[in-house]
Formats: sequence, C-alpha cells, structure tokens
Amino acid sequence: MQLSVVIPLLNEKESLQELYDWLIRVISKEGYTYELLFVDDGSTDGSWQKIEVLALHNPNVKGICFNRNYGKSQALNAGFLAVEGDVVITMDADLQDSPDEIPELYRLISEEGYDIVSGWKKKRYDAVLTKNLPSKLFNAAARKTSGLQLHDFNCGLKAYRNEVVKNIDVYGDMHRYIPLLAKNAGFINITEKPVQHQARKYGQTKFGADRFIKGFLDLLTIWFTTHFAKRPMHLFGTLGAIMFIIGFGLAAYLGIDKLFINPTARLLTQRPQFYLALTSMIIGMQLFIAGFLGELVQRTKHERPRYLIKDKKGFN
Repeated sequence: MQLSVVIPLLNEKESLQELYDWLIRVISKEGYTYELLFVDDGSTDGSWQKIEVLALHNPNVKGICFNRNYGKSQALNAGFLAVEGDVVITMDADLQDSPDEIPELYRLISEEGYDIVSGWKKKRYDAVLTKNLPSKLFNAAARKTSGLQLHDFNCGLKAYRNEVVKNIDVYGDMHRYIPLLAKNAGFINITEKPVQHQARKYGQTKFGADRFIKGFLDLLTIWFTTHFAKRPMHLFGTLGAIMFIIGFGLAAYLGIDKLFINPTARLLTQRPQFYLALTSMIIGMQLFIAGFLGELVQRTKHERPRYLIKDKKGFN
C-alpha cells in the first residue's frame, strides 16, 4: 500500500463528508493505493456514526473509536500502530489542512527520501493575539531548545515514512513534537514544506490558549526524558553530589574555624552559614535519593494502555 492518511478528530461531523470527498478526488487523480484512517477521540456529535457510513461504502476507509476523549496524541499513536502505507500523512479533520498538499508531501518522502516532511502554515487564518503571536513565540522556543529549525511544530499536516511512525511513541500532548521524538529515535532527515492554511468552516477550535503553556512544559519534558529518562541518577545524583559537597565543605570550614582558629567565637548555631551548610547537605541527600528511586522505577515499571478503544471499522 502506498499511502495512509491518519485523521484524528473530535466532534467534526459537519466536515467529515466534505473532507472525505476532497481526499478521494485528490487520491483518485494520483492513483495511489491507499487507506483513510479516522480516529475518533471520543466524539459526542455523531462523528463515529458518520465514519461507519463512510466505511460501509468504501473498504479503504477505516475507523478507530475511543470510549472517551484522550487527546490528539493518543489518537495519533493509535493510528500509527494501525497504518500499513509506505507513506503516512496526518491531517486535521476541520478542513483547515488542504488535501491538495498530499501529492507533493508524498513525493518528498517517496522520491526525495525524507523521513519527515512537516507542514509550515506560512499564512494563517487565525486570530493574531490568541493564536498567531503565541504560536510564533512557542515555535521560536521550540527551535532554540530542540535544535530543529522548523517554523511550525504544531502543524497537523505532516508526512512520514512508515518506519518512522512505527518506531516512535506519541504520548501525553507530545503530538506537537513528533519531529523531535523522531530525531531522538535516529530519524534525522527532516524538512518542512509551506502548506496552505484555510479558515475553519465548521464548529469551533478544540484548543485554547493553555495549549502553549502545556507546550512549553512538554518541551521541558522531552528534553529531560531525552537526556535522563534511562538514567535519572545522572541528573539527580550529580546535582545531589554537588549540593552535598558544597554543604559538607562549608560545614568542615565552620568546624575547623571553631576548633582551631577562633575557639572563643560565637556558637555555630548562631552563625547563618551553619544553617546554609545543613540545608545544602539535606537537599543534596534528597536529590541523590530521588535519583536512586528514579532508577528503581525505571527498572521495574510496566507499560499500561493509555487509552481504550470502544469500536473499530474496516479492519480484518
């Protein structure tokens, strides 16, 4: 199979038929062998019933339905586990991503040999203060932290080699950082392509301004897990040892000063340096213990499913 299109959605019933028709026009023109995989993230507006109808009329349409809303990352992860196409394209269901971009995205993966092609919405049809400006700040911080020179980390329109999506784990709200997750997994041939962005035609956005705050926190999480997830002692143990050595050195200085240099000076408990030394040693020990406990958790943890699938359509 040449092409898989993964479409996560939440309450997008009004746009599904139009999106489906648009996709079929583009795919039929190019002659791809394909599958359309709709992942319903707990919709309550009848979106799943619409997907069932589409799957009934087209055997290339597949659907996964969650029993409740788990988030876009979990929807993408479920889709990635199920896809079969050599090239995998993700796009949103709200008609703001244009299916007309698919042929060029497919070509960049299949002919140019890229691992990932990330969409870049150069011209956006969103509110300037609540969407555009925060998005620019967020992307600038992501570029600085990750080292990936992408202009639009959060664009839902992306293309991947099948091998990429089968070897990354998209969890939490990490869908914003799939290129970074892929880079950390060893897929470094990543580029971007300016894509057409369209104004929302139906319904309302499912993301608020808090997504940018969560995005920055997730970026810190990725940085930490990339460097220290397998060996948390390397971070906490190092910080703990530094704090303990500072505290112990200060305590030793105070002790020597009291015993040999100024034995008639005021009591150690009356000197603020004593409490700084004591606090540093305690914090150092706590950080060291945190690293040790992190190592134990890392070695004994068992993965549990992050979502429950209520129904499937189109799968054998």
